[in-house]
Amino acid sequence: MPTFQQFLLPDAGEGLTEAEIVQWHVAVGDTVTVNQTIVEIETAKSLVELPSPYTGVVAEILAPEGTTVEVGTPIVIVDTDPGGAPSGDAPAAAAAGTGAPVDGAPAQADAAGGAVLVGYGVSEQGSHRRPRAAAPSAAASAGRATSAVATGPAVVVAPSAPVPAPETRAQAGRVLAKPPVRKLARDLGVDLASVVPTGPGEIVTREDVLEFASRAEGRSLATYPGDDVPWEAEGAVVAEGRQTRVPVKSVRKRTAEAMVASAFTAPHVTVFHTVDVTRTMKMVARLREEREFRDVRVTPLLITAKALLIAVNRHPEINASWDESAQEIVYKHYVNLGIAAATPRGLMVPNIKDAHRMTLKELAQGLADLTATARAGKTSPSDMSDGTITITNVGVFGIDTGTPILNPGEAGILAFGAIREQPWVHKGRIKKRWVTQLALSVDHRLVDGELASRVLADVATILHEPAQALVWA
Repeated sequence: MPTFQQFLLPDAGEGLTEAEIVQWHVAVGDTVTVNQTIVEIETAKSLVELPSPYTGVVAEILAPEGTTVEVGTPIVIVDTDPGGAPSGDAPAAAAAGTGAPVDGAPAQADAAGGAVLVGYGVSEQGSHRRPRAAAPSAAASAGRATSAVATGPAVVVAPSAPVPAPETRAQAGRVLAKPPVRKLARDLGVDLASVVPTGPGEIVTREDVLEFASRAEGRSLATYPGDDVPWEAEGAVVAEGRQTRVPVKSVRKRTAEAMVASAFTAPHVTVFHTVDVTRTMKMVARLREEREFRDVRVTPLLITAKALLIAVNRHPEINASWDESAQEIVYKHYVNLGIAAATPRGLMVPNIKDAHRMTLKELAQGLADLTATARAGKTSPSDMSDGTITITNVGVFGIDTGTPILNPGEAGILAFGAIREQPWVHKGRIKKRWVTQLALSVDHRLVDGELASRVLADVATILHEPAQALVWA
């Protein structure tokens, strides 16, 4: 008889407890092989493609696209012996089990029922499914005033006055109102079909029109929701059309949790520096003309990253983390340089592994690969783990500076502001120079004001005079 095996949702790294099924690459009846990509999931950190642990035929898909399931939940059943005698109840029996396969334990499942992929770990969590919020109805998208029903976390707010269902009004036929009331409605721009009649025989009265008009006053929208707004596609417009509610999940949820934990766990201190970076801008222009750098993108951020790596080498105490459970300070002898990247899924901070070992060209290639992967939503959990210090480039948005919040587990984050031409005193004369602002936030448990100032001063010194890097490197 057929042998049905369950594939349990694995922990895709970093101890994540749940993931959303984004896209199935197989359907019921398809033949799959070991390590063939069968499904794409979205965790709190990234999009992950999961390979099949079995060879066989897909018997049943248990988790439809758009549902959120916990680690350890069966998501698909594979018939690993499709040539055996048929048994109609076998898939159902497998789905109703506790997570153990019908015939023996596969190599990817442990005794506790947790699914395992190489390097992913196991989980003993229970399971539940959380459906995606329904998209707004056509009436809500067009008129912005009708109710859009949502499921799951989205909240639907009832209108201030009861509105008959469209079917009821249609059955009633033509809206009943006297000519003066119709004229009043036209003058006030009121759609009589939207007014709740209170007169005898469901006739719309003058008072009904005036009351409806008074409720509608001052309700113009500051922002107009539309189909081209990414966040609305995952949310629900409330009944009066004045709000869109979107469930907090995935990257946005994990980012919020991490930032709140960082802000209220590590005492932040920020130091600032305004610096003339004219020579850095000239160096960037020269490097772009060099044959060795023609196949990579050279930007001021690249020079800033190199300057920060040199500063960390000169002041290794900033490359540390606070271990609360062990009550220890962990000094790290490597630099995994994080780069904050804005993506359609929210803020992500992947890091360049062992950036301290890289040449300038290798660092440029690492920055390019990291950014492209993050924007494509393909950053793996391992790429965002074990960061040691971070740069956030707020200058790309035209922002001068800010007070960045530390990435959890790190002691420093450098904000790199916009580079602008400004009047500057240079060699005793006021000249037009390229100027930027730097801000370094640190964990004050690990880094005091002196150390923070020295690190920031070193970065600023190299940006002001890149040749200084040859002396300190």
